[in-house]
Amino acid sequence: MNDILLNNMPPFLRSVLAIMTPLLFAATGGLFPALAGTLNIALEGLLLAGAFSALTVFHFTGSVLAAVAAAACVSMILSALHAFTAFRLRANLFITGLAVNLFSAGFCVVLSDRFFNTRGVVTAGNIPGLLSRYVFFGLILLLISWVIIGKTPFGYRLRACDKSSEALVSLGINPQSYQTAALLISGFFCGIGGSFLSLNLGAFVPGMSAGKGWIALVIIFLGVRKPQGILAAALVFAFAEAFSNRAQGFWNIPADFILAFPYICTLIAMIIVSVLMTKQNK
Repeated sequence: MNDILLNNMPPFLRSVLAIMTPLLFAATGGLFPALAGTLNIALEGLLLAGAFSALTVFHFTGSVLAAVAAAACVSMILSALHAFTAFRLRANLFITGLAVNLFSAGFCVVLSDRFFNTRGVVTAGNIPGLLSRYVFFGLILLLISWVIIGKTPFGYRLRACDKSSEALVSLGINPQSYQTAALLISGFFCGIGGSFLSLNLGAFVPGMSAGKGWIALVIIFLGVRKPQGILAAALVFAFAEAFSNRAQGFWNIPADFILAFPYICTLIAMIIVSVLMTKQNK
């Protein structure tokens, strides 16, 4: 049924959903550490690691399920290393996040050379029907995240890590255990989002995350750190980028401006949200 709906959908709307899907996964995952006061700037590297892992496993096994599971596991392992370095070794959280991004970009190319004898594009063939499955799964996970964050003791304690960590400590609860869990959750989501990038394209391209992890961070705050807001913000950016892609070659406008259009829309939206939030707080 979902495949039929997408096949009958205008190409522009399919493009919007394809752009939105990895952003939605990454932003939903990044929401958990953001609420816990440990903003995860490693989303970019986690997406890329998930993309390469998924395509590699699919190439050798032919199983989409195994590819997605591998992508989630690899990104969670990187998140665990990120958390261990930051919380146990007392390294700066932002520096370790940047290290994950740089490590992932370089290590994927090294492994690509090792497994496929190329440092360039690795192809694995097209897989039909992926978009509908990922969109459905992404929305289900977003709904589950909304329930966990807003309706469960885990969600209450997670948010308390940022707002009143002293209260958690007084109750004998270690805030870092929840912050670590939040980073692992973000790795899980980014792994799935990264798997969509490569499996939907049927290829792995070095650097194919192309800033989507950084955009996901913007989406988190544009959506005022709420699941429903993240969905709306991801749609806004996806519409803007799809429009930008369509506008190239049709209008007599400098290409640089057209390519910058999604970011301009995001900046304007951020300003509007900031103004509205300022008025609410007064």
